[in-house]
Amino acid sequence: MAARPAVKAGHHVKRTIAHWSRVLHTYLSMVSFSILLFFAATGITLNHQQALNGDPKATRFTGKVDAAWVSPSVGKDVRKTDIVQQLRKAHGIKAALSDFRVDDDQVSATFKGPGYAADAFIDRKDGSYDVTESRLGAVAIINDLHKGRDTGSAWSLIIDVSAGLMVIVSLTGLVLIFFLQKRLMTGLVALGIGTAVCVAVYEFLVS
Repeated sequence: MAARPAVKAGHHVKRTIAHWSRVLHTYLSMVSFSILLFFAATGITLNHQQALNGDPKATRFTGKVDAAWVSPSVGKDVRKTDIVQQLRKAHGIKAALSDFRVDDDQVSATFKGPGYAADAFIDRKDGSYDVTESRLGAVAIINDLHKGRDTGSAWSLIIDVSAGLMVIVSLTGLVLIFFLQKRLMTGLVALGIGTAVCVAVYEFLVS
């Protein structure tokens, strides 16, 4: 007689696990649908980037900053903030500053973003500069977003969150298969085959 409550409790636990696995799997799949689709599609473009990338478009700008900002007399204490702000305002540069160097004869600033780079070289004698801007096209942009290269902390967080969601969606899908008795064995066989193929490709064709 004491076994019945235990059986009922066991069924309740199973139903609860099945219910919440289904809920999490369904709604997290919908919440993360766009970003997961993006990373899936860009996995293809990234794998074939040489064929899909277009020719980079380079543009050259010239200009001049206040010579006092970069004068050799100030040594290493150049007006970095003013220089960067002027370059951004004059040439519409929105990418993050990735490098800033002060040498004896020139100051250089490099801006990088997804599919984008701008290199500025400033003559310390008179403040004149050259900027070379490179745009690599839409495919390069989405590939850099996929890799998280030159994308900043906000996009890095998006990558972490989407990876976490992908893990949860995958695990809840795995849990659900154990509640589909008619498809359990075929599902596990499919899981095993998929895993074995990946391992075999790595072992015999990659490593």
